Amino acid sequence: MKRSLAPGIRLITSFSRDGWYRGFILFLTFLFYTAYHLSRKPISIVKSQLHRNCSTVVKPADLNITDNDTWCDWAPFDQNNYQSLFGYLDNSFLVAYAIGMFISGIFGERLPLRYYLSFGMLMSGLFTCLFGLGFYLNIHSLGYYAFIQVMNGLMQTTGWPAVVACVGNWFGKGKRGFIMGVWNSHTSVGNILGSLIAGVYVSSAWGMSFIVPGLIIASTGILCFFFLVEKPEDVSCTPPQHHSGETEPLLQNSSHIDRTVNGAITTESVEVIEEHTEAISFCGALCIPGVVEFSLCLLFAKLVSYTFLYWLPLYISNVAHFKAKEAGDMSTLFDVGGIVGGIMAGLVSDYTGGRATTCCVMLLGAAPMLFLYNYIGQRSLGTTIGMLLLCGGLVNGPYALITTAVSADLGTHESLRGNSRALSTVTAIIDGTGSIGAALGPLLAGIISPTGWNNVFYMLISADVLACLVRNITLFNDITIQQGIQRGYKKRFLTI
Repeated sequence: MKRSLAPGIRLITSFSRDGWYRGFILFLTFLFYTAYHLSRKPISIVKSQLHRNCSTVVKPADLNITDNDTWCDWAPFDQNNYQSLFGYLDNSFLVAYAIGMFISGIFGERLPLRYYLSFGMLMSGLFTCLFGLGFYLNIHSLGYYAFIQVMNGLMQTTGWPAVVACVGNWFGKGKRGFIMGVWNSHTSVGNILGSLIAGVYVSSAWGMSFIVPGLIIASTGILCFFFLVEKPEDVSCTPPQHHSGETEPLLQNSSHIDRTVNGAITTESVEVIEEHTEAISFCGALCIPGVVEFSLCLLFAKLVSYTFLYWLPLYISNVAHFKAKEAGDMSTLFDVGGIVGGIMAGLVSDYTGGRATTCCVMLLGAAPMLFLYNYIGQRSLGTTIGMLLLCGGLVNGPYALITTAVSADLGTHESLRGNSRALSTVTAIIDGTGSIGAALGPLLAGIISPTGWNNVFYMLISADVLACLVRNITLFNDITIQQGIQRGYKKRFLTI
């Protein structure tokens, strides 16, 4: 009697060698960018500790107090313009990130991704730790913290173009929206972990809220150096197809396709498009249909998302009167909703074939939800939880879809004729433009918030509407494509 294999072994052998490599790369890149976002989050948690309501804090008996209102604050954030100072810190990071992103994509196409990512994570870990050391070295200079933020912003630009390029090298276009929707949850997972880790130390020693995430991202940089495989060809795996007509599964590849013709199974070879070795220019990437439109749309979408990223814990603390740790923990619900929203956006866009349509519908739903959250979101704990989850899904869904599946679609567009070295540059252009919005959002929030939180939400709602208006250009392309197919026209449209 033939012995049956153990269930675990059957599972292992059900995947091909290519499939295991693809799953491994997906896991590694997920881990890497989780660490990137994990190290960005502490500043938003620590803000409410750097400037507190000192009347609610117990005064140490041996402390010589000169100012009863600000004795517990951390200078220079003990001033009345502390919100503007927080805005300067946010923008020191985000402006450097936006500028560096355009340059990063160019380097990402020309340097080995393994070295590039490893260097970026190690240096980002260094500067994150240096920010936390300000607590132990008793540094009260705004210039010091702003400089650290600028350098960290530049180092963080190494992450996104490189990980998207790596995943794009390994996965074809089939079900790309779903697989990247799941994979893109690293952004929200990183935010959640960053909030929870920073929250552990924020009330006792806020410096550790930066040092621990800094050590984590540095450790993943070492992991990247030893294990990342940039392309399937490097380990003799089959490269994916990137254009229409692709039928390969996501975790299994072969160099042929079996088809049934008149009851007989025939094997057809897959045509492999010759890969160009020359990296695409910046202007050449801009000329790819859809790049400019989606870049502008992401600008407004990221403005909303990053305003929540940097200001939501402080908003919850001020409006709902939560303590710093509780506000940080509550803010993670926005990211939990973002995970679900990103996955749903990918699934729907795969099913309908319209990335732009999916984004437009979610943006239309986000605007009224932001309005409702501001007015009724703090009435009860249940309402707060529900509104945060809903707003997180509708805000981060379009943002996740554009930065992953749309970027990969455009970076492997058929007009490139097999040039796979455009992916990092296209990703950098789209995310770099979006990062301009990411810089503007927290800056505007810092300027507007002293006039009232209502005005901040009006600004966010306006940005959502503008994102939807810009998206209508690509939405029109979606509709035109479907009409062309129905009429039997053979035109070369960008199908997104």
